[in-house]
Amino acid sequence: MYNLKESKELFNRASNSLVGSVNSPVRAFKSVGGQAVFIDKAQGPYIFDVDGNKYIDYVGSYGPMIVGHAHRQVLNEVQIACEKSFTFGASGEKEIELAELIKEAIPSLDKVRFVNSGTEAVFSALRLARAFTGRDKILKFSGCYHGHADALLVEAGSGVVTLGLPGSQGVPEKAVKDTLVAPFNDLLSVEGLFNQFNNEIAAVIIEPVAGNMGVVLPNEGYLKALKNICEKHGALLIADEVMTGFRAHFGAAHTLFDIDADIVCLGKVIGGGFPVGAYAARSEIMDLVAPLGPVYQAGTLSGNPIAMTAGIETLKLLKKGDLYGQMSIYAENLERHLLDTANKYSVPLSVNRFGSMISAFFQKGKVCDFQQAQDSDTEMFARYFWSMMKEGIFLPPSQFEACFLSSAMDEDCMQQTMESITKTFKDL
Repeated sequence: MYNLKESKELFNRASNSLVGSVNSPVRAFKSVGGQAVFIDKAQGPYIFDVDGNKYIDYVGSYGPMIVGHAHRQVLNEVQIACEKSFTFGASGEKEIELAELIKEAIPSLDKVRFVNSGTEAVFSALRLARAFTGRDKILKFSGCYHGHADALLVEAGSGVVTLGLPGSQGVPEKAVKDTLVAPFNDLLSVEGLFNQFNNEIAAVIIEPVAGNMGVVLPNEGYLKALKNICEKHGALLIADEVMTGFRAHFGAAHTLFDIDADIVCLGKVIGGGFPVGAYAARSEIMDLVAPLGPVYQAGTLSGNPIAMTAGIETLKLLKKGDLYGQMSIYAENLERHLLDTANKYSVPLSVNRFGSMISAFFQKGKVCDFQQAQDSDTEMFARYFWSMMKEGIFLPPSQFEACFLSSAMDEDCMQQTMESITKTFKDL
């Protein structure tokens, strides 16, 4: 009998010490209702809550756990690193090794700066772009989330839309006065903004494949046209690859669309489950960063040896095997089963997939932008979510979050997932 008794007790206890009982809003389960789940442990493709319920994990800590939980190779090297101490406040060889792996995977990059989160990587990249161009304005896209920096909390995707907020209180008008917003996949709106603010836009920042309004892919030729517009007007293109970096292949997602971004932001996978972020670019841009240049950015735990070690071992695993191919095959099969089952039981459904990232939108018609994503039936998603949870499938508790497969998943995982989808859709 499925129950969340211990989770409920912990949630109530947490309410006295943690804001909303959580440390990140989506974990409160507000958009799906019911009792938030507290996790005890995870291993391989499975995650276990404090009540002993076992799930196949399609959250994957929202992306980092691409090789599964507590992978033996990663764990062994992290344990060795921990024995040498947890942080030095000084440089170590692991920082160089991980930077070299990233440069090998993304050849357009010359230099990397490690930080501690995706948010930190992004706001550092914006500061750098403004310094390089001597301009102030930033153009972003509705539904793309780039962390919680003030200037970017405008039409920002999953966390904000899940809670039904227009942005965030506490963000001064002055903080967003230089932030322009265009609809995702709409080139005419981008061209219009560049014509209006021709010599004022420092950079365009985009998730090459959006993952914070659910998975939304760029239209054919969209990213290349966007890069051309930036070059024409002297602006930089920033690829926010915190979610998509190393997710679909050994490298950045934007390169699969035949472009090179000027600045790349990374996170999640490159830390193997530990807090990490990075921004990187060609030398003429990165050499503006202190200590070489006047753009200041620093961090006590930046390049932390434990995070570097986990990242190195994760990237080594991804580099040497055909893990991407198998994950993609499983995700493709899952996509087909979702669509076929929805059609069989007359459930309105649209599915978007990029490699091993996948989103099921409860609506008819293709989802290509934020507005279309918001047309989804969130009440039906909530019923789907809880039915799948009771079947042992751990999904993100929001219509607007992506599901992530891991290389630890096998045929048994896929079989159980598909059987759960069939049962759930029949009930829906």
